[in-house]
Amino acid sequence: MNESELIRVVEQAGTPRILVLGDLLLDRYVWGHVERISPEAPIPVVRAVRENARVGGAGNAAANLTALGAEVLVWGVVGDDRDGELVTRFLADAGIDVTGIARDPDRPTTVKTRVMGLTQLRHPQQLVRIDREDTNPIGDALTAAAAAFVEQHAAQADFIVVSDYAKGTLPPSALAAVFETARKAGARTLVDPGRGRPIADYRGAAILKPNRFEAALETGMTLGSDADVLVAADRLVREIDLDAAIITLDKEGMVLAESGAEPRLIPTRPRTVYDGTGAGDMVTAAVAWALAGGATCEQAIELANVAAGLEVERLGVVPIARDEVLTELFREQSAAAEKLRSLPELLTALEPRRRAGQRIVWTNGCFDIIHSGHVEYLRFAKRQGDVLVVGLNSDDSVRRNKGPKRPIRTETERARVLSGFESVDFIVIFDDDTPLEYIKQAHPDVLVKGEDWRDKGVVGREEVEAYGGAVVLAPILEGHSTTGTVERILDAYGVNGTGGGEGEASS
Repeated sequence: MNESELIRVVEQAGTPRILVLGDLLLDRYVWGHVERISPEAPIPVVRAVRENARVGGAGNAAANLTALGAEVLVWGVVGDDRDGELVTRFLADAGIDVTGIARDPDRPTTVKTRVMGLTQLRHPQQLVRIDREDTNPIGDALTAAAAAFVEQHAAQADFIVVSDYAKGTLPPSALAAVFETARKAGARTLVDPGRGRPIADYRGAAILKPNRFEAALETGMTLGSDADVLVAADRLVREIDLDAAIITLDKEGMVLAESGAEPRLIPTRPRTVYDGTGAGDMVTAAVAWALAGGATCEQAIELANVAAGLEVERLGVVPIARDEVLTELFREQSAAAEKLRSLPELLTALEPRRRAGQRIVWTNGCFDIIHSGHVEYLRFAKRQGDVLVVGLNSDDSVRRNKGPKRPIRTETERARVLSGFESVDFIVIFDDDTPLEYIKQAHPDVLVKGEDWRDKGVVGREEVEAYGGAVVLAPILEGHSTTGTVERILDAYGVNGTGGGEGEASS
């Protein structure tokens, strides 16, 4: 999926109205220097220098939604204490409607205190977390209040988020009432589920977003491979009649299963991870916000990958604003923009070169994990003429050709890598199973494919040769293919299975 499409989704998202229900808690941080080990026990001594606090749990999801541009109303329970006042004030200061927050004098506000050591390392390190909490489910009166909140606001809501993962204090009766009320009002509900809760508790939700561990508990499966996760996601959809299940896999990306469609892996974008705290809430918020704004599930996940990638590069829980997501998308777009063109843009760029007598060379492929075979192949292709155009299979095209585990890298990442090759002049992404229509319109003087395509039949050969163009088969650098590379990686880490699909020595 290209950046232009995602930018358009962000710009058209508007200001959706979203209800957020779930566990409200306070994340407190104690920062200090670690300069010695205690003489009393083998533990670091922290000399505290400052403290701060932020809202966590459902409150963090709500804050992220507000930063993304949504109008947010939140329901949750805090204690009748100073920490509860802080949670409410922080949310109100962020522009969130807090009239639905209930104060319970019989339970304390949940507080997670993290002690952060300022060591000689480049980044602070979390040393210990201290939780103060009451994880008992809320009572009947508060259950009724949750249902009444949804009933009051659901008709005017574009989406509902249930953030139940932190402490899971919403009992099954509260969840059922929320889902039923939302369904009657025509509002979709996304749930970030509680760990270890029976999957039946979430029947009635539209979308479930567990992580790998939670999905394993909910399905009773061992999720050791991507194939296992694909099966688990599909099982979640079928067993409780979901519209979609999204299983987050940390740095590996997310698996999406939709009712009536094949489950598929959507890879994440490479990031330097400083602190993963809050990334799950960011994904929940970004997916809900994008869906409320009219995105498809796959577009929502792509945007969530961008937002969560920005989140993990920050220390602590930091809401990511809509403008930051847009800026990142524009940055990624510009990385390949000089060479990446739409088909009309490509045809316009080729015309003056053709008039100047330059020979146009076309080749195409997935170019999923670049290896030395690709390098030599592209150099060979460029030597056949003056201008080299690379047709790049879109992510959907790769999946149809090579199976749901591929591509390893998104089309944007693959285009960006190709744009760094001096031999490549232009890149165009095609979504069909083959590039035939693009080849017809680009009208290349030379069509290049690898020698391994001799017996398979080169797509476009007849068309190019019909107008006097040449088809050239490039020699293959033996022992180099994307599939072979994936297999060696899996072998190195003791993982059974392959990357899926056939190897492409030349593309």
